[in-house]
Amino acid sequence: MKVVKTGTSGTMESSDILVTVEESKDKGIHISLDSPVKKQFGSQIKSVVLETAKKIGVESANITIIDKGALDCVIRARTSTALYRACDSEDYKWEAK
Repeated sequence: MKVVKTGTSGTMESSDILVTVEESKDKGIHISLDSPVKKQFGSQIKSVVLETAKKIGVESANITIIDKGALDCVIRARTSTALYRACDSEDYKWEAK
């Protein structure tokens, strides 16, 4: 999928995450992370965001993350929603486990 506009999801409340997805002129996924737990969990947060983008099929985007202690499941949900909004897509591929 191709990012065609800015998409956001989430809040800046405790235990949540704010994800903003924008179109990128460069190839690849570029992630900017702001988090009080960046030193401990920054690589895990970025990994979950990148994995989610690849699973949805986004190959090029600028993703800005402001984390307030979100769990992986919240990161996946917020990232998926922001990506679908940015791609102006309703072809949702939600998972049920």
